[in-house]
Amino acid sequence: MILLKNTRRLMPSNEVKECDVLIEDGKIKEISPSITEDAVQIIDCKGKMVFPGFIDVHIHLREPGGEHKETIKTGTQAAARGGFTTVCSMPNTNPVPDNVTTINELLEKIEQDAVVRVLPYAAITKGLKGKELTAIRDISNTGIFAFTDDGVGIQTADYMLRAMKEAVACGIPVVAHCEDNSIVYEGVLHDGEVSERLQLPGIPSLAESVQIARDVLLAEASGCHYHVCHVSTKESVRVIRDAKKAGINVTAEVTPHHLLLNESAVKEDDANFKMNPPLRAKEDQEALLAGLLDGTIDFVATDHAPHAEDEKAQGFMKAPFGIVGLESAFSLLNTYLVKTNKCTLNQLIEWLTIKPANVFGLPYGRLEEGAIADLTLVDLEKELNIDKYSFYSKGKNSPFHDWKVTGVPALTIAEGKIVYEGDLHE
Repeated sequence: MILLKNTRRLMPSNEVKECDVLIEDGKIKEISPSITEDAVQIIDCKGKMVFPGFIDVHIHLREPGGEHKETIKTGTQAAARGGFTTVCSMPNTNPVPDNVTTINELLEKIEQDAVVRVLPYAAITKGLKGKELTAIRDISNTGIFAFTDDGVGIQTADYMLRAMKEAVACGIPVVAHCEDNSIVYEGVLHDGEVSERLQLPGIPSLAESVQIARDVLLAEASGCHYHVCHVSTKESVRVIRDAKKAGINVTAEVTPHHLLLNESAVKEDDANFKMNPPLRAKEDQEALLAGLLDGTIDFVATDHAPHAEDEKAQGFMKAPFGIVGLESAFSLLNTYLVKTNKCTLNQLIEWLTIKPANVFGLPYGRLEEGAIADLTLVDLEKELNIDKYSFYSKGKNSPFHDWKVTGVPALTIAEGKIVYEGDLHE
């Protein structure tokens, strides 16, 4: 039993109220202005804000096969430090979770090493190669989160349509990294002013949006819940908006880096700014925020993608795509969206909790009596400079190193257990 004393709770009206929170048997037993209880552990939270534990439906844990980049343990420790209590891990590992045996082995490893809840994805195609569908119906019974070939787009409409029909029969969503390889042209950053200046091959916006346009029509035909990963272009936002207006069951996410950066942030051949999809033009960045605010884009996900430092030191042409994001996401979004009045704190918390929970039918992301005790306490006044070398993640590949932020997670509780304890008493 844990009693959190002197916390502050954000109400739907944006009003802040003081409260105590009592946790028992992994659930929130009581939320009241003042609770007197002989709890096993009483924590004076000294006015820190209490939120539901954050949810990130798009991360890469690299294990098995890429443990030099990240492990289930280090990745979930990073998640806990960032205030996340539920994360969903992508299937681009070795071996790929594309069969029942491999998935069960992965679930055992998660049970053994994870410090927060991990819901793994399974692959749509065997080996993520796009040539043969996995046994979607058999795999759906293992407890996987959804199906995706994230990292590569499904290149043929035939495979995507058949996957969607199988997923519908199982009641499981299809989640897509949208990229038409025939028009990527071996690009390594956005096809625009910066790619021209640096003389590097660019990835056109059309490579993403044209595949989303195809897929929303396939989703309409199949009745599938189709979710778009890391939207990055204004055309993609328009297609998703139109699809939602047409009543198609499509949802979408956007990353913190696509909300806060555009191609102009790339000053030199620094692969800490190399991600897929790439940082786009300013008008794309503006369209993403507008789409998030009007509900076209449903929530935020980090696409946490750790790599070893020597891999990222190779420059845009040779380095792998991806940046880390779990430990900096809340602080960055609070500082550069909430503090700049581009959104409210309530909106940000919804994008990190109840919105992803509702989209995928998860029983998490709620701060109410009887709910699972996934909680994040945040010091909204604390200021610091992001230090990638202090990350719990093995990955230090962040474009936000040394950015000044305000608002830092101080305590994370997952299913009633403390999984991260930072500077709670500062």
